[in-house]
Amino acid sequence: MPHPHLPHGTPAPSPEDASVTVTVARKVAPGREADFEEWVQGIMAAGAKFPGFLGGGVLRPPHAGREWHVVYRFADADKQRAWEASAERAAWLARADEFARETGTTHVSGLETWFALPGRTAPAPPKWKMALVTFAAIYPLALLVTVVLAPRTAAWPLLLRPVAFAGVLVPLMTWVVMPRLTRLLRRWLYPS
Repeated sequence: MPHPHLPHGTPAPSPEDASVTVTVARKVAPGREADFEEWVQGIMAAGAKFPGFLGGGVLRPPHAGREWHVVYRFADADKQRAWEASAERAAWLARADEFARETGTTHVSGLETWFALPGRTAPAPPKWKMALVTFAAIYPLALLVTVVLAPRTAAWPLLLRPVAFAGVLVPLMTWVVMPRLTRLLRRWLYPS
């Protein structure tokens, strides 16, 4: 079935076209941290050779003995699955067995990235909960941004006013509001 089309014939993205971010939690053997970091550089270089690879890296734990998180991103789910099914990735994973064991994996795309909690590898909350929390966050923030920006941008060309609005709203949602709201509502979003 063909995708519905947006103006100017641009295909609308389907859920399969959305970028995918993968987080893999690993427990690293004490004293093998340097080996693990070298391994991460190697597996990222191998992944970079695959189509659709958008980058990756490692999140180091704040204290020794805690989980490390390897994070990588692909342009879409098909490209991410091709990498995960590859013999090259399997060989790299086998190399890590002597100094790190996998403890969990999370795949997120779209709004799910706003609901990620550091150190948590559980599946994303149900979509209805994500939609409700996102609406509850965006509505008052959008109202505030509109009240503050509307008088200042009233003389701007129509096409530039939404740029200012989105330029304030998106960073606030991504780095200020959603991380705090997700932590505040974590018990409801991620019931035990």
